[in-house]
Amino acid sequence: MNNHAARHLISTVDLSDAELRALVERGSELSRESLRSGDRLAGLVVGINFLKTSTRTRTSFSAAALRLGANIISFGPDDLQINTGETLEDTGEVLSRMLDLLVVRSAGDPGDLRAFTRQQRMSVINAMTADEHPTQAVTDLITLLCRFGRIEGLRICYVGEGNNTAAALALTLSRFKGVHLRLCTPPGYGLAPAALRRALAYAEESGATVTEVHDMDTPPVGFDAFYATRWQTTGSSKPDPDWRRTFAPFQATTALWDASPDAVFLHDLPAHRGEDVTAEVLDGPHSLAFDQAENKMYAAMSVLEWCARRI
Repeated sequence: MNNHAARHLISTVDLSDAELRALVERGSELSRESLRSGDRLAGLVVGINFLKTSTRTRTSFSAAALRLGANIISFGPDDLQINTGETLEDTGEVLSRMLDLLVVRSAGDPGDLRAFTRQQRMSVINAMTADEHPTQAVTDLITLLCRFGRIEGLRICYVGEGNNTAAALALTLSRFKGVHLRLCTPPGYGLAPAALRRALAYAEESGATVTEVHDMDTPPVGFDAFYATRWQTTGSSKPDPDWRRTFAPFQATTALWDASPDAVFLHDLPAHRGEDVTAEVLDGPHSLAFDQAENKMYAAMSVLEWCARRI
């Protein structure tokens, strides 16, 4: 691919502030241009390895690679010899002799993806692990930038489980000056402590604020966007059999707009109408959820270009 060491995206923490901004601005540019074809990745081969189900992320990276002129090879969860005992390091070394970039969804330990990065030829992209969904955050910031023309100073209220999407959102929004992120998470289902500590540290440096509450008692006033996610995160389960009762107050309903009438609505999808969000909200005039889903392709294009050192 080039003479440089491979450039990876395993966590948004790996990105400098300038790199994060460049990814978001490039994705926004691609969205505005409605780019449908190109040759910026011509001659490259992208591996798509998804061990868990995916509609948007897998399709977005496949479409993005093809639209940028790359070829793709897709692997199913049972296709690689990892299943017969080959080490991740050996698998990564072999794939790096044949692929230029590898997009992986595991919904498991991010250490598995780090093992793939021990070779120096092939870029590795995290398409979701248990702790973080970095390309979803790039998508979300692209959507906000396209809607508001800025990210600085926005007020975002997230409602739901402190899952990998919430972690990625907190780890990126907290790096923009004046942003206020409020996380409303059910008791016992908050953001992972390490992710929250890191987000608070970023916020202290940038002048953002991040708060987490475990109830819906205080009406959200003056927010620019509300964000919800599926209650049952892909690839996970909950040990508490009564967890739905705990989550019930954290549904995105039209009541959220009583004190924030101009707010937009975001959702990483898939959504379950009647659980995490009502149909009136998801299908209503404030919803950007399906524009947000389209932006996953532009985020994927931006990330692929960046990892291939084409931006």
